[in-house]
Amino acid sequence: MIVVDRLLVGGIRFVLDKLAQAVDSELNDSERLRQELLALQMQLELGEISERELAEREQPILERLRELKREELDQAEALRSGEYRVAGIDAELHSGHRRDD
Repeated sequence: MIVVDRLLVGGIRFVLDKLAQAVDSELNDSERLRQELLALQMQLELGEISERELAEREQPILERLRELKREELDQAEALRSGEYRVAGIDAELHSGHRRDD
């Protein structure tokens, strides 16, 4: 029963990790954000959205692109200066011994 529980928890954790990676990738992909801006511009040219709607919808995209650029520059500066910051640590301990309770 314990093995099945561990497999189930491990499987759920694997799926959640992959989901978190996909969401992070979507939020931090500058190329995808540029594609969204291009799509908005095309919608404007086709008359599907107004100038006002374009401005409202492109503002958060442009802000996110600026944030990503600042983060990229900050990381490059930290590498040049030799300063590093640990954002997180994930560790697992596997021992060869089994404990029987």
